[in-house]
Amino acid sequence: MENLYRNRSFSLLFVLSTHILAVSSLYHRFSPIDNYLIDCGSSDKVTVDVNNREFTGDSVKSDSLFLCGTRTISVRDSNPDPSLSPIYHTARVFTRPSKYEFEIRDKGTHAVRFHFHHLNSANYDAGDALFHVSVNGFLVLSNFTGYDSENPRIKEYLIWVDAEKVVIRFIPSTRSKFAFVNAIEVISAPKDLIADTAQFVNGDSVENFDGLTKQALEVMYRVNVGGPKVTPFNDSLWRIWIPDEEFLKFSEGSSSVYTTGRIRYHKGGASREVCPDNVYNSARVISSSNATVPNYNITWGFDVVEGHKYLVRMHFCDIASIAIGLLYFNVYVDGHLVYTDLDLTSITGGLSSPFYADFVVNGGSSGVLTVSVGPSNNSFTYAVDAILNGVEIMKLNNSMGSLDGEVSVEQVLKNWPRVNIGVLVALFASVCLLLTASVLMHRRRVGAKNSVAWSPLPMDIKKGDLKLNNQFSCGKVECS
Repeated sequence: MENLYRNRSFSLLFVLSTHILAVSSLYHRFSPIDNYLIDCGSSDKVTVDVNNREFTGDSVKSDSLFLCGTRTISVRDSNPDPSLSPIYHTARVFTRPSKYEFEIRDKGTHAVRFHFHHLNSANYDAGDALFHVSVNGFLVLSNFTGYDSENPRIKEYLIWVDAEKVVIRFIPSTRSKFAFVNAIEVISAPKDLIADTAQFVNGDSVENFDGLTKQALEVMYRVNVGGPKVTPFNDSLWRIWIPDEEFLKFSEGSSSVYTTGRIRYHKGGASREVCPDNVYNSARVISSSNATVPNYNITWGFDVVEGHKYLVRMHFCDIASIAIGLLYFNVYVDGHLVYTDLDLTSITGGLSSPFYADFVVNGGSSGVLTVSVGPSNNSFTYAVDAILNGVEIMKLNNSMGSLDGEVSVEQVLKNWPRVNIGVLVALFASVCLLLTASVLMHRRRVGAKNSVAWSPLPMDIKKGDLKLNNQFSCGKVECS
């Protein structure tokens, strides 16, 4: 149990150790083939956070033009908050449907992140922001406001891409509304990030759910169980993991544990890209300190909406046991038993070696999805009897290809208000009539000006003089 801490506050040694782990992990930093970081509304290149990630302004003149649209406006905050990242100091505003296009070199799953912050502009009222967003035909946001008076909002999606481009559309809900975005990330994901098969929990039965990679996924929750917030600096995919306290439904008798030891990733198992060290080196556990095994579970609850399936990813790493073969516990998803007598070391081959499990469940009418861990019939006394290190909850698209409501991209585009065709035809006909009348009036004026009045011909005129007079009567003059 050396290097293990069982208290609710980090010691200085632990903080220093995790910092060392973070610095060392930089040498293993994932380098995506497709890596588009766009500072919307900006004409500059800015470097953000301690990872020195460079965002390029979408107004920068270059060979790669991402923005395709008309009536887009660049907005800059006249009084930016210095504590915010510079990507939130500018925004791109759309008053009609517009799109970004990104050429793809590495087909497969891509992480797409949108950054939004309260729009501070004299020309645009934040209350008029109402819009839809689509990614490659999936509707990811519907009637979205992007509004948060204090904190930036980050919406993250995992999208399967087998086309040559990622196409992102911003569509105002009506002509009186507008869309906006502060920054966009399009990043090719590691090949092992999303497995194609998960376990579908359907009542008391558990069966295979295939084709997961082809689904559009929205990241709803990413939780570091028993540990502090994990920032993008400590995650090779620049993710944020939040503490679990606000999601705990029942935790009596549980405790948080931390280790400064090395996390032992094994081939075919979880990788740093799947989940970072700083999630696996903390956990929440149930332990028995006497001759009785506890008779309770730890339960977390997450708000969800009905009508969608959800991917539940649970991260495990036995950093608490003193030897292999001592930890057996049960795992529950949405109240259903999905693992009985789970023995992590039989799967990973040793302690401090990570493992994750994927489950798909239906979002129920209760509006809350729960996960639990607790002792099993094979749990030992004087030992750790349950553990959980991290949880991720992701929403799957519905049958309409939407992650936000019962509407498709096609319906949104079809319903975008257009000028009535009958009005256009009437207007065109009116213009044609006006032009015709104008031409006729012009011809009459020109004819009256250039013509010669007719007069009776004298009966005694000679034949040669008749020819000359006829030439003048037709208004035609021949010059020699």
